[in-house]
Amino acid sequence: QGELVESGGGLVQTGGSLRLSCAAFELPVSIYAAAWFRQASGQEREFVAVVDWSGDRTNVADSVKGRFTISRDNSKKMFYLDMNSLKTEDTAVYYCAARAGRMSPHGPHEYDYWGLGTQVTVSS
Repeated sequence: QGELVESGGGLVQTGGSLRLSCAAFELPVSIYAAAWFRQASGQEREFVAVVDWSGDRTNVADSVKGRFTISRDNSKKMFYLDMNSLKTEDTAVYYCAARAGRMSPHGPHEYDYWGLGTQVTVSS
């Protein structure tokens, strides 16, 4: 690991917002899907959102639909997760991930490159 670096996590109150960023400067591939996953304490890692290699297509999990938005800026080798209307159940470690190619799967086992994670804690 080390190809991706997350930032932007922290502590926020219910209803608040955060923006997570992921730097992909060291990624050894130029065409890749970019995704966010999260893992709450004692739970499995779950899909949050994905954006395809072009940035034109996105998909988000039902649990965050209408509240979270994924985007990317290929010129800066960055991608983002904007999180609004945060709930306590959004508390987790958030990981950015990348997968070489044009497919945008949802399974964490299909991603080759990972960041180390950033903690997001939503308090009531």
